[in-house]
Amino acid sequence: QVQLVESGGALVQAGDSLRLSCAASGGTFSIYFMGWFRQAPGQEREFVAGISRSGGNKYYADSVKGRFTISRDNVKNTVILEMNSVRPEDTAVYYCAGTVRYRLATSRTRDYDYWGQGTQVTVSS
Repeated sequence: QVQLVESGGALVQAGDSLRLSCAASGGTFSIYFMGWFRQAPGQEREFVAGISRSGGNKYYADSVKGRFTISRDNVKNTVILEMNSVRPEDTAVYYCAGTVRYRLATSRTRDYDYWGQGTQVTVSS
């Protein structure tokens, strides 16, 4: 059974940088597309960034494009989200997710089969 564990969440100031990691274990060979989502209090979970199995295709929400970078190391079974120039509106619980059903990009939460427990990111102004 695939397990995803996020780490790296913290309290930071606006303009700072932050690095989130997602460690995958157990049957990771079956995962195609990996994504990062976030959920702020009282809001729906939203897509942030995604990456294909090869790492050659990356996708970003408009709100983070140019500031966040997603990468993947299939040897270490990790997915990284580099967050630069963070803003207070980036405050949320960040989740790592993987799908075994979709080879191509998908931003829909229902398309993902595995989820981590989340890591809190808080950006102060």
